[in-house]
Amino acid sequence: MTKILLVDDDAELSSMLDQVLTKDGYKMTCALDGETGLQLALNGGFDLILLDIMLPGIDGLQLLQRLRQQHRNTAVLMLTARGDDEDRVTGLDLGADDYLPKPFYPKELQARIKALLRRSSNTTVKSETMDYAGCVLNPTLNEVTCDEQELTLTPTEFDILRCLMQHAGELVSKDELSVAALGRAMAPFDRSLDVHISNIRKKLPASPERIQTVRGRGYRLIEVR
Repeated sequence: MTKILLVDDDAELSSMLDQVLTKDGYKMTCALDGETGLQLALNGGFDLILLDIMLPGIDGLQLLQRLRQQHRNTAVLMLTARGDDEDRVTGLDLGADDYLPKPFYPKELQARIKALLRRSSNTTVKSETMDYAGCVLNPTLNEVTCDEQELTLTPTEFDILRCLMQHAGELVSKDELSVAALGRAMAPFDRSLDVHISNIRKKLPASPERIQTVRGRGYRLIEVR
């Protein structure tokens, strides 16, 4: 059974989402503060974490930072206040996979959860290992090495790199990358994809310029000599 951790200090909202998602067949665990949420996230073996930013104790951004520092790559969907663009970018930069502004409809959350789990699940259809630009990506094991060094990627970062490698040397539009990696079309002024690309570049052991930006159009993965 798929295990989801919800970390949100709104007890009424948490109870409602617990009921809705339990009916969908998920095994739910709820935490109302950051410290409890962090301990559960580190030790609970969850498939997905729904993480509010405004929390008592440590906030959601601190929780996410500590989680990623422990090299835990559980998929994380941030729940953010509408209009908090700076917090969203910070969360994505710290390794969140996606965000959903509050208030939201339960059906919208359910769709985001399904998209994230589908991308991060080991039960999805796998393809052959890809090797290009010094990167070797194994879809079956969800592993990536670059210049023979293992990379620790979030599920979204993994899917972005996989899409770029599937179109090795070719321009991939932002819309195509967004659908492949985020499960949705690009929205106006949405910076999510750019932040994820920046995070991948930071994790490359050398030559981050192998992911080339084509301004206003998209990205391509190139060989770097």
